[in-house]
Amino acid sequence: VQLVESGGGLVQPGGSLRLSCAASGFTFNNVYMSWHRQTPGKEREFVASISPDGGNTPYGNSMKGRAIISRDNAKNTVYLQMNSLTSEDTAIYYCMAMLRGPNAWGQGTQVTVAS
Repeated sequence: VQLVESGGGLVQPGGSLRLSCAASGFTFNNVYMSWHRQTPGKEREFVASISPDGGNTPYGNSMKGRAIISRDNAKNTVYLQMNSLTSEDTAIYYCMAMLRGPNAWGQGTQVTVAS
């Protein structure tokens, strides 16, 4: 099982970023996927998740209304579109696969919001 996030970087306040997470090693279109984020000294925080068919997309409070999670099952990839970013969104963003055994995590991608 492998999850590889990409798309992070430096963005100005008010800007947007689209994160990607490429998955392999499991049947992607059968698995819930989710995005989480973490800053130093804080617990990892839930951002959003998406059902296998993409029809159910609950969001955490931190980015509700500013983020859109989506997936492309043909590409084994889940995305997180983030808009109206603020410095509070600076964090490492991780994707997670909700497998039957232990969940699988990617290595994370750094998002820094600064002018």
